[in-house]
Amino acid sequence: MSEVGATIESAVAGSVVEEIAHAGELTIEIAKDRILEVARFIKGAPLAYVLLSDVTCADFPEHPGRFRVAYHLYSLETGSRLRLRVWAGPDEEGGPGPEVDSVVSVWATANWHEREVYDMFGVRARILMPLDWEGHPLRRDYPLGGEEVQFTDAV
Repeated sequence: MSEVGATIESAVAGSVVEEIAHAGELTIEIAKDRILEVARFIKGAPLAYVLLSDVTCADFPEHPGRFRVAYHLYSLETGSRLRLRVWAGPDEEGGPGPEVDSVVSVWATANWHEREVYDMFGVRARILMPLDWEGHPLRRDYPLGGEEVQFTDAV
């Protein structure tokens, strides 16, 4: 385990599920119920990942966790990058959909990123799509095809 992973695990016991180092980048998979605790810890000393540059999501229909949310972080002190990953879980029958604790209280920039992940995947406030839009376009089970565009200024 890397020094960063060991530091996180010692501070928030039971949080690190897996660690992947590839092409000079470190990805740490975090237990879903521990993401907010880990976020609070790594923003402060000694790790100081103060910049959240992006929150992304990927849809893996064959995986039991289905939606994998990734938080892309940067330390201004050390210049290192870190990706935290968490599985949001599948849609529950009749439930609100997959959920992950919001990290907006830690990094305010997560507000827009989390809304985009909700709009496109259904994991957590509408920002990109119209309020009456049904579905989540980047899910793999979203129907392909399009809607005919109505141009009002067509000649």
